[in-house]
Parts: sequence; structure tokens; C-alpha cells
Amino acid sequence: MKLIQTLKNIWKIEDLRKRLTITFLFILIYRFGCQVVLPGINPNDLQKLADFTNKTGLMQLLDMFSGGAFSQASIFALGIMPYITASIVIQLMGMVVPSFQKMQREGESGRMKLNQYTRYLTVAILLVQGLAYLLNLQHQVGMGFNGWYLAFLTIVLSAGGMFIMWLGEKITDKGIGNGISLIIFVGIIARFPSAISQEFTSRLTSSQGGLVMFLVEIIVLFAVTAGAVMLTQGTRKVPVQYAKRIVGNKQYGGARQYIPLKVNAANVMPIIFAQALMFIPLTFAQFSKDGSFAATFTDINGFWYNLIYFLLIVAFTYFYTAITVRPTQMAEEMKKNSGFIPGIKPGKKTAEYLDSIMSRITLPGSIFLGIVAIMPAFARLFGVNQHFAQFFGGTSLLISVGVVLDTLQQIETHLRMHHYDGLMKSGKIKGRAS
Repeated sequence: MKLIQTLKNIWKIEDLRKRLTITFLFILIYRFGCQVVLPGINPNDLQKLADFTNKTGLMQLLDMFSGGAFSQASIFALGIMPYITASIVIQLMGMVVPSFQKMQREGESGRMKLNQYTRYLTVAILLVQGLAYLLNLQHQVGMGFNGWYLAFLTIVLSAGGMFIMWLGEKITDKGIGNGISLIIFVGIIARFPSAISQEFTSRLTSSQGGLVMFLVEIIVLFAVTAGAVMLTQGTRKVPVQYAKRIVGNKQYGGARQYIPLKVNAANVMPIIFAQALMFIPLTFAQFSKDGSFAATFTDINGFWYNLIYFLLIVAFTYFYTAITVRPTQMAEEMKKNSGFIPGIKPGKKTAEYLDSIMSRITLPGSIFLGIVAIMPAFARLFGVNQHFAQFFGGTSLLISVGVVLDTLQQIETHLRMHHYDGLMKSGKIKGRAS
């Protein structure tokens, strides 16, 4: 009854009802576009492309982010990854290029300029990746494209990528919010029903545990998901005291607040970086005459592959946390607003204190992130179907958990703004604040 009443409350709020409806319609458009094959290509000839995609780790990642459109040669085959790549590049440039740093400090006008640069860079990446995708498609499927037709299909793929970016921005503005992440989540979760159906069928038809083993897998999946939720929401609260200021007859400040430092501040980016880097030895392994080297880096279930993958994730977690969390800037902002950490001198000492806390909490966060990332390999070792094993960890699980928590937080905010009870009986949905 509590759930039914909450759904009724959601439907009563006109603004929230409109946002949810718009989000649902945009998602339907996106899923429809994922099924539209590029013009001039026979869908029956794409089995070789699907086999190639399933053999390569990075190709699986791209196919997952595109909701299966990559292996189907859809007009949305490039997915949202080019836009994410462009956003990361612009973000990194904002840390090292003075002109971009200036735009970051200009508020809304600077943000609009950076978004425009991100779109321009997305177009450039789409054109390059579109041509590379078609050349690979030509090699895998065995179709011959002349120059003009190749240019035409490149434009079609680029237009599809830009349309997905537009859908994501519209979901953010008009829908429930966080459109880009929601599109990735929809692409991931769209493959879950078929994956769990295949696993259920294979367990019933084989002698490897049957229904009991399938139930054990569901329990393990639930436990891993709970761990991912803890990793996403885990924070270390640092108390900050603000000095009292008296203006006229009113007193400002004097209250104690907290800075929430996330255990996993890098989120899913270390896994994406590590997967991209692991693609390099895979490429060299294809041309290597050393059979042992090739076997080591082409076996995604192997010990050495997963060990190196785990270590790369730990290293990239420290790297990405270092460039996104800036203790010096946080200390300067606190000092400007007459804030200080009790027992710590403002300025340099505060920055050193925050840096030491981040170093301590990043270590367990990076180790746990690495364990979550290699969980699909453990699942495959126990005979779990390859497609179903992807949901036991890695990028798909962390993105799904993060998007669900963020969406629930958005709905919770709308409900409480209109004086309705939240989604939970007690407390609020914490973690990914909007």
C-alpha cells in the first residue's frame, strides 16, 4: 500500500508527471533508433560483426554503452561514448589550460562556452570513429563501400551520435535529469532480460546445479549490487565550522557543516580508462608470434589479465581522484568564507589535512572498485553465461547503481518539495546529490 500511495503522489505532481512522461518518450525514441540498421546493409550479414564484438573487451564495452546498436550496425552504433570522451577531454583541459580554467570560473556563460566546445569536439570524434567503424564493418562483413557511400554512412553515423547527445541534453532539461547517464543505463539494462533468460535456460538444461545454482547466482548478484551501492554512497564527513558574523541585528554563520569526501570520487572512470588501456596489448597480441603473450592478453578470464586490469584500476583511481578533487582549492574556498576545520589551521594545513584524508579513503575505495571490476571474470569461471556475467560487476553495475540512485533522489526531492512522504519510510536517499 505504501508503494501504491507513493506512485499516486508522483502522478499528482504535474511537473514531475510531465518530466517522467517526456523521459519515457525520449527513451522509446532512442531504443527505436538502436534497431534501425544503416542503409544498404543486410542485417543477416552481421553475425561476423557480433562474433568479433563478443571476443574483444573494448568492443563489448562499446556495444554495452550503445545498447547493442554497435553489433547491429545501427544508425546509433557509435552511441554516447564520443560525447563522453569529448567531455573528459574538455574537463582535463580545464585543469591544465588557463583559458579553459577562466571559462570554468565565469559561471553560466563559461559553462555554455565549454558545452559548445564539447559539442564541436564530439562532432570531430564522431567523424573519426564513424569512418573507423565502417572500415571495420567492411572488413568483418565483407561488404565493399565506395568513397561516396563511405562518406554518406559516416555522416549518418555522426548524425545519429549527435541526435543521441541531443536526446540526453533534452532529458536533462525537460525530463527527470542526468540524461546522458540515463541513456547509458537504458542501453545496459535493455540486455538484462535476455541475459537472465539465457542463464535460466542454460541452468535448467545442463547438469551444473540446475535451479538451485541459478538461485545462488541471483543471491550473489544481489549481494554484489548492495556492495556497489555502499561504494557509490560511501563518504567521509569532514566537519567545517564557520565564523559568526553580525550584520545589523542578524547573525550569520556560526553553524557547523560537513564536507562529504567520497570514498570512490573517481566513480566509474578508472574502469573505462583501464579497459581502454588493456585494448593496447590485445592489439599487439594479434600480431605477436609469441603464443604465450597472445594467450595472456586475449584471455579475459585469465589470472594475469585480471591482475594487471585490477592494478590499473587502482592506479587510475588515484590518478583521476587527484585531478578531480582539489584540496588546495577547497581550502581556499573555506578560507574566503571564514570557514575552518576544528583543530586545523586554515590555508596550507587544511589542504594537507584534506589531502591526507583523501589518500586514506581512496585506497580501500580503489581496491573495492577493482574487485567489483573483475567480478564478471569470477562469475564466468563458475559457468555463468558471458552476457549475464557482465551484470555481476564492472562498468555496467556501477553505472546502473549510480543512475538508479540519482533518479530516485530526483523523485524524492520533488515529493518532499510538495510535502509528500519520500520513497523510503525513514530518512532520505543519500549519496548522489543533484
